[in-house]
Amino acid sequence: MSSEWQFGKLGDFIELKRGYDLPQAKRTSGPFPLVSSSGVSDCHSVPMVRGPGVVTGRYGTIGQVYFVEDDFWPLNTTLYVRDFKGNDPKFISYFLKTVDFFAYSDKAAVPGVNRNHLHEALGAIPDLPTQQEIARTLGVLDDRIALLRETNATLEAIAQALFKSWFVDFDPVRARMEGRAPEGMDEATAALFPDGFEDSELGLVPKGWATRTMADISTVGIGKTPPRKEQHWFSEDPSDVRWVSIRDMGAVGVYAAVTSEFLKKEAIEKFNIRRVPDNTVLMSFKMTIGRVAITDGEMTTNEAIAHFKLAPDAQLSTEYIYLHLKQFDFSTLSSTSSIADAVNSKTVREIPILMPSLEGLTAFQSQVAALFAKLKNTEQHAQTLVTLRDTLLPRLISGQLRLPEAEALLEEACA
Repeated sequence: MSSEWQFGKLGDFIELKRGYDLPQAKRTSGPFPLVSSSGVSDCHSVPMVRGPGVVTGRYGTIGQVYFVEDDFWPLNTTLYVRDFKGNDPKFISYFLKTVDFFAYSDKAAVPGVNRNHLHEALGAIPDLPTQQEIARTLGVLDDRIALLRETNATLEAIAQALFKSWFVDFDPVRARMEGRAPEGMDEATAALFPDGFEDSELGLVPKGWATRTMADISTVGIGKTPPRKEQHWFSEDPSDVRWVSIRDMGAVGVYAAVTSEFLKKEAIEKFNIRRVPDNTVLMSFKMTIGRVAITDGEMTTNEAIAHFKLAPDAQLSTEYIYLHLKQFDFSTLSSTSSIADAVNSKTVREIPILMPSLEGLTAFQSQVAALFAKLKNTEQHAQTLVTLRDTLLPRLISGQLRLPEAEALLEEACA
């Protein structure tokens, strides 16, 4: 490590302070973000801290670090940097991501950290110009990742809007009933839709369209978890089989590709855990209900996640099922106040789904297939950049990798 890097305690570099309580009843709408231990959770009419700022979790969710560009209000479940002591705020946000917060956490059921303990963490930081260059380099990656994710959000919104128009609001059917051409649809495609409705279990649906269940149109499977006390079944080795959790599903986009844990092949055989094929829809149905994703490659899941395996000659596509479940109202599955208690593997199999005409489905698939192909490609590119950023971050922050080497890798990845 070269001489421009200063070794010391975290408290030598910054001062952390506990956030401020703000009961829900006292919150008023405004432009200033309220930052909790899990990120921006709301907005308020006045800030408590001037930006730019850095916030991390104090209680509940720990280990996550948030950079806030403008003035903000850190809630009392957080710690925020009150004094940067002359260091670059953006660099400090990256620096804190390399700190092992759990090493300073108490052992309570709900994890928490004490700022005084964190201040004792050891580390090293470079001079201010080097900090700013490191922050700029990592920021370029973050900006590129954010742009790719925004692109995908737009692509998915387009697909969702088309699905809703055709198969939820039935706009083409209503247009034909009124004797007008459906908006944005050519005559040949419009002719694929009926010109009236009929009663069904789902209420009024286009004439000739059928109502089915998820079990009718797919093989519904449920994952498994090997005994947690037998840790040898689990792995962090990517050469083992990916094992999807609800937490993983909360971190993915449309496609599930990255998991935090893997299963040994021996565990899959011993506990008869289903392998979920590539391009298969996943849906969480316990604890957190209704997270939906599509597998990018073969994988396994825990018992809180169902999957819908399609036969080679299935009429409904993976994309259709994904879009259906994304807009599905899961509260309709329960006649009680607790949807979490009502949804089980039986109700998952009985989730209703509309079966349009084959011609209509084919026309829909011809429009969304390219969107989903672009979504998948963009997500894979974003994940490549995330992996590069997560590889560069600790090496840059520690001084093991110098900026020219990092910039060369960055240029190659973004080319």
